[in-house]
Amino acid sequence: MNRPPHASDAPIDLPLAEGERWYVAQTIARREFGAALQLRAQAFRVFLPYVIRTARHARRVRAVKTAAFPGYLFVALDVGRDRWRSVNGTIGVSRLVMGGDGAPLPVPFGVVETLFSYLDESGACRFERDLVVGQSVRVVAGPLADAVGRLVRLDARGRVRVLLEILGGQVYATLERAALEAA
Repeated sequence: MNRPPHASDAPIDLPLAEGERWYVAQTIARREFGAALQLRAQAFRVFLPYVIRTARHARRVRAVKTAAFPGYLFVALDVGRDRWRSVNGTIGVSRLVMGGDGAPLPVPFGVVETLFSYLDESGACRFERDLVVGQSVRVVAGPLADAVGRLVRLDARGRVRVLLEILGGQVYATLERAALEAA
């Protein structure tokens, strides 16, 4: 995947400063990366977790970055200090998720930090680490993308054996662990 760095590739500055919390911004459909870029241009710290998926179009298969949580991204704010209302007016952002008191609703402690633990060396989220034998899984990358099956075996080298249900039959396939997600 030879693409220039994207808004989601910027390093995340941890830990949060005194008084800061993570908040959720709802974005316009399929505008997560552009919204992150616009927020960073305004000096907001943004975390946009993404995954690598296989996209098919006109007999071509390619790997693409897609938001792990379509329509949402995380913004670090100190609501007492930052001009958080300007997030709502940012290109690509629909609104901050608000609480009943008219202020942004903070993400519970530990949620974003847990997502950071799922990042690989390239910055993509790898949720497949929680896979267990016997679990129902979906292939997310490669020529078998979107096929559903049952996880049969995991090995220490990152390879998995899956019993896939394809065209009314069952076929065994050996894949990279990163090509699967829980179904």
